[in-house]
Amino acid sequence: MGAEEAKCPKCGSGDRQQKKGFTGGGSQRFFCGACKHKYTPRPKKWAYSAAERALALRLLVLGNSGRAVGKVLGMCRSNAYRWAIEEAEKKNGVWTSAETDRGAFELDELHWHVGGRKGHENGANAYVMTMTSGFPRQIVGFAVESSVNARAAQGIVDVAVAAANYFTDGATAYLDVDFPGQHRRNVRDKSDTHEVESVNADLRHYISGLARRSRCFFRKLSTLRAVLRIFVDAYNTRDFGFNHSQFV
Repeated sequence: MGAEEAKCPKCGSGDRQQKKGFTGGGSQRFFCGACKHKYTPRPKKWAYSAAERALALRLLVLGNSGRAVGKVLGMCRSNAYRWAIEEAEKKNGVWTSAETDRGAFELDELHWHVGGRKGHENGANAYVMTMTSGFPRQIVGFAVESSVNARAAQGIVDVAVAAANYFTDGATAYLDVDFPGQHRRNVRDKSDTHEVESVNADLRHYISGLARRSRCFFRKLSTLRAVLRIFVDAYNTRDFGFNHSQFV
């Protein structure tokens, strides 16, 4: 479309219409000399493909931050987190497979910060509470909260299938949880929770916003919760896109 064919959508004038560069999507932009309005008469629809979206989520699962994903794929850094939230909303939060040994589940919590780095004035506490099975090693439930509390732990237990035994550390919040099996609270050491401790170490390794000595952090609990949700699927199915024999 030439300037002589353009018509301002604001004032309706067809005179003094000038070309004024292009939009990020490659559409011709115009400037109306009568009312000083800038407009794009034929904007091109801009959308990322399903393959680009899947790649962004895979990069998140592999431990990259939203900023890193944006730099690699040449897009806004918030896209990856937004897609993670949309993907997480499609999932029901139940991951226990039929092959899971239900003899014993272990519960533990991982502490970190959101809204700012550790020690930053805007930082707030964040706790990832996880419940895992021993064989195969899977995350059968999790919660992201600002504190370790019985309500969140009860929600994890209620969603997952019942186990014969539940092992926790000495956190007092577990005393108020109604476990369907026998509960053993170990206040002396971590001999009963070594599997879930190992899983939490994997979370810190693969999710950049949970890594120690890192400048990455999540700004909201909801974003951390969404990234964890898609990560758990990959972790339990061993779908990381590379050799994951260390998890077997």
